[in-house]
Amino acid sequence: MTLVKLAGGRIVDPANGRNGDAADLYLRDGVIVPDPGPGAAIDETVDITGKIVMAGAIDIHSHIGGGKINIARMMMIEDHRKHADAGDGLRRSGGGLYTPTTFVTGYRYAAMGYTAAFEPAMVPANARHAHAELADTPMIDKGCYAMLGSDDFLLRMLANGAEQQAINDYVGWMLQATQSVALKVVNPGGINAFKFNARNLGLDTPSPHYGVTPRRIVAALARAVNELGICHPVHLHCNDLGVPGNWETTVGTIDAAEGLPLHLTHLQFHSYGTEGDRKFSSAAAQLAEVINRTPSVSVDIGQIIFGQTVTASGDTMIQYRNHRHAHPKKWMCMDIECDAGCGVVPFRYRDENFVNALQWAIGLELLLLVEDPWRVFLTTDHPNGAPFTVYPHLIRLLMDRGFRRDMLKTINKHAAAASTLGGIEREYSLYEIAILTRAAPARSLGLLDRGHLGVGAVADITVYTERENREAMFARPDYVFKDGRLIARNGEVTDIVWGATHVVRPEFDQGIEGPLEDYFNRFQTVRLGNFRVTDDEMEDEGRSRLVRHPCRRTTP
Repeated sequence: MTLVKLAGGRIVDPANGRNGDAADLYLRDGVIVPDPGPGAAIDETVDITGKIVMAGAIDIHSHIGGGKINIARMMMIEDHRKHADAGDGLRRSGGGLYTPTTFVTGYRYAAMGYTAAFEPAMVPANARHAHAELADTPMIDKGCYAMLGSDDFLLRMLANGAEQQAINDYVGWMLQATQSVALKVVNPGGINAFKFNARNLGLDTPSPHYGVTPRRIVAALARAVNELGICHPVHLHCNDLGVPGNWETTVGTIDAAEGLPLHLTHLQFHSYGTEGDRKFSSAAAQLAEVINRTPSVSVDIGQIIFGQTVTASGDTMIQYRNHRHAHPKKWMCMDIECDAGCGVVPFRYRDENFVNALQWAIGLELLLLVEDPWRVFLTTDHPNGAPFTVYPHLIRLLMDRGFRRDMLKTINKHAAAASTLGGIEREYSLYEIAILTRAAPARSLGLLDRGHLGVGAVADITVYTERENREAMFARPDYVFKDGRLIARNGEVTDIVWGATHVVRPEFDQGIEGPLEDYFNRFQTVRLGNFRVTDDEMEDEGRSRLVRHPCRRTTP
């Protein structure tokens, strides 16, 4: 029942309309509580007079656990040798920069002021392993998005003309069985088509064997998520990732959702035109215009930052295409239970390379041209575009026009000339940064008690000294509190905690288990009962306390 007072901070809390007003915050039992009034016994006072106070940051899209990132860790042994962390008696050992271990992932997020991160592409067959790995990630809350859209059972349903209600029941069952918080779709139908030797799949191209188009998959799953009442829209990795001209596919995908909510992920990789001598150009302005007039669409960016990283994706089609660019020269693609795929390709982004330089500019163009900060989120698609540890640098690029223009001068001159970035005047404010890194991700995921500093909110809080150099400011917060406990100070971890796992519990007809059980018996290597991940498994050892979020079912 300890009462802690954070005294005199400047509150930046967009969810409650607060933009820098000085006020005290009171924390008790891990929650923000009302001012207890004069004479109340304060157990501890932390003087933060004049400092900027925000909710803990939330990464809505970061590959931090599960099959492909674990394979990437094993593949990139040189990353762990070069960036080893022996621990210090408080922290456990680990390492890696672009493929950090579970321990180091949690420590680095916390040191930057992040208190939650969400794994955006969990293959259902790998759910048990993914959750076990994330349970070993300290400091932060977690959650997973179950990956459907190329799975055999769904494609059979669509090919056989299943009713929408049956699709809804399947999606609801799968989200509950895999302990997920949202639904992810990767290259709709494309991962499966690759297994039938297709090397691309257009939005309106019937898939091999099933004859189902990606447009049909998007429409069915967007409707299922909406009718099940899941807060976060379909988290969609569009077809044709990385292909020049793919911005038209992206626009077509928005149309495929038929006005239902849709979240387009790592949009930078889906914003390419074909103009110019190189037949590769930025279509960021055209896409931003579409997004600005389509309030049902939200996006995250997948910003690249120059340097070595490793790309890890369920999109085997694009990863196979990219393997020739591997750096260092090693890569892998694999199948997972015929329902998904996995491709891991190390990659180095170079500022002197025209394509890489223009990709860097495109991501920033999107962040600056999408007008509503409630519908655009700060991501690098860790580790695909860059490690999540570059976020402070990226924030400076958004907030400091002069710094951004200086950086533009250092990239490939032809890419700089082909970009509109130099002419964009916008600079993000602290209030807007708090929206796209805190308030907006929480609202999109339905985390009603996270992402803000109102009474009743979980006391996930980050405190900064305001600095002109925004990168320095956001890289080393003065204080980070998780569930009311001080876990980091001046960019260093001071205490070890274990965050919660967020899940949804949609309603569905249990009768779907009849055809599912028959399917599992005929085609899968596990039985239906063994496929499910139970609550008891999730909460074993106390590292995965479940936070269950309600669904608001709509009428079909």
